[in-house]
Amino acid sequence: MGSPQGRSPSDLKDAIRDKYGKAAAGVATGGCCGGGCDDPITVNLYNASETAAVPDAAVKASLGCGNPTALIDLHPGETVLDLGSGGGIDVLLSAKRVGPSGKVYGLDMTEEMLALARENQRRAGATNVEFLKGEIEAIPLPDQTVDVVISNCVINLSTDKDRVLREAFRVLKPGGRFAVSDVIVRGPVPDDVRRSVELWVGCVAGALQEHEYRAKLEAAGFTDVTVEPWRVYDLAQPRAFMTKAGLDAKTVAEAADGKFASAFIRATRAAASSCCGPDCCA
Repeated sequence: MGSPQGRSPSDLKDAIRDKYGKAAAGVATGGCCGGGCDDPITVNLYNASETAAVPDAAVKASLGCGNPTALIDLHPGETVLDLGSGGGIDVLLSAKRVGPSGKVYGLDMTEEMLALARENQRRAGATNVEFLKGEIEAIPLPDQTVDVVISNCVINLSTDKDRVLREAFRVLKPGGRFAVSDVIVRGPVPDDVRRSVELWVGCVAGALQEHEYRAKLEAAGFTDVTVEPWRVYDLAQPRAFMTKAGLDAKTVAEAADGKFASAFIRATRAAASSCCGPDCCA
């Protein structure tokens, strides 16, 4: 899938950076953002014990569509990478689970989000965390560096998802796991939705069909791919959002109702073969 009609990838990247920069600045000045504002996509993603374990600003800056830290077992000493780490909530939750012998990287392209995340790291006292500036299409880590890649409704923002998934595969160690939350499409979607930059930035218009997500992961080299929808969206709810995007809210809601869902997406990079017999070694 390419970009919305008439918009270049660089235009979209600028729009994304602007939106999330403003969101971070709003949180930093005590405003409301993400799961704290009853958005139908971001609301009620974390339980009370999780939100109590991180700074309030990390919770307010959560703009995801799921809880990737709940998708997978993390073990002490493991290295985790969060693609599009935002205010750092998933990084900080993961850091507690991998412990002081582990390491969690957060990758984000937005200066304001990185500044907010580093302040949240300081407040949480997390010493096993590092936030990196960069883009998910070009991860600034060496090959086979991490045990687990997580992400929370960020891969949909990329106009080159194949490259993102290849990069995720590259940095995973053999046997490494991929566990992300993302929005998927469950049927035909009106062209107006696909063309809307506002909806693309909000993780909706860039969503892949379930079979497309599977195919792209497998093409990148992943195995054991599963896609599990868990929250189907009623697009009649966010009428003000669609109106702001220049859409006829009633028409789009009727045509796209039930077509978008948050999904848990998991895959693995196969472990290196230990076979050295005559039948499997050249």
